Amino acid sequence: MDFEDFIISPRNFKTESWQIGSRITKDIKEDSIVLLFVSDYRGAGGDAEVQDFTAVRKEFYKLSQMDFEIPVVDLGDLVSGKSVQDTHYILQEVLSACHYKRAIPVIIGGSNDFAFSLFSALNFHKKSINYTQISNIISLQQGETINEHTFLSKIFGAKNFSIKNYHHLGYQKHLNEMDSVRLIKEVEFDIIRLAEMMNSTEKTEPFFRKADLVTVNCDAIESFSEPFSMNPQVNGLNRREICAYMKEIGLSENLKSVGIFNYNIYSENQLNHQLLAQMLWYLIEGINIQHSHPKERHYELFYVLIDDRQYAFRRDTFSNLWYFGDDENIENCIPCSRKDFDEAKKGWLNARLTKI
Repeated sequence: MDFEDFIISPRNFKTESWQIGSRITKDIKEDSIVLLFVSDYRGAGGDAEVQDFTAVRKEFYKLSQMDFEIPVVDLGDLVSGKSVQDTHYILQEVLSACHYKRAIPVIIGGSNDFAFSLFSALNFHKKSINYTQISNIISLQQGETINEHTFLSKIFGAKNFSIKNYHHLGYQKHLNEMDSVRLIKEVEFDIIRLAEMMNSTEKTEPFFRKADLVTVNCDAIESFSEPFSMNPQVNGLNRREICAYMKEIGLSENLKSVGIFNYNIYSENQLNHQLLAQMLWYLIEGINIQHSHPKERHYELFYVLIDDRQYAFRRDTFSNLWYFGDDENIENCIPCSRKDFDEAKKGWLNARLTKI
């Protein structure tokens, strides 16, 4: 497929040598980070006409490139298809091209249902996907049409999809239908409330550590004065918190695809564009830090006795991150926090650690 027919190349910006814009290229490179902007908001009740992401790019391009080593590609703006399904198909083709080159595609804009395309494209290249979503809404509505309310049920219900773990972070009780929340809990996927994510990333970091796919619904970020997202909320993660979480996403050891959806591209507020640009920057910083980590790791082993039963915890001596399990292969252990270990020493074991 010739992507030139479906992607509008970004314009050039004058930048200083120390700014990240000076190192951005326009062609997919192996082992790179590929940015693609999407304008199709039909899944969130919006339009599909190509929007101008220039304001976001200006804010992003002028940020520092630090000592980043991983190439950054700005592929451009995806032209929407005649139908939402057409856009999903085109996007999946672009995503697949990125995966073939071991690049990490980062999709910016578009409605939250494009998480379905990210999952579908990744599922073609990898099985048993660990998927983490930050969203204030849990919706498992059924329906033929794919939109922000039905995409999650389509992911869970697709026979050819292979999902290993699903973590839903940032949901707000007063915005959700309890049947959907209850169903997620019944299949023993993790649900974390907004209150548990505020002020510190420590408690929820384990849900990002092994994630293959992470998507962020901008509705989970608080809005003031002018809406930051398509469905603005007064309560949500604040500006500092979402940037900290973007860095945690980048630090994932298995990260292969990222989506930032439901951003209010119709906004004329420079601060909104600035925040989105800085979210991208912190994501890229996290990816670069993770790639600088040593491949070989060493682990300290700790045993905790609870009700006459012995449980094993492991600590990565380099990163100081914790795992639960006595398997010598760390991939078979469950990421956890230092707090989980400390509470186990007091006789209380987090139920999440023993559910499988």
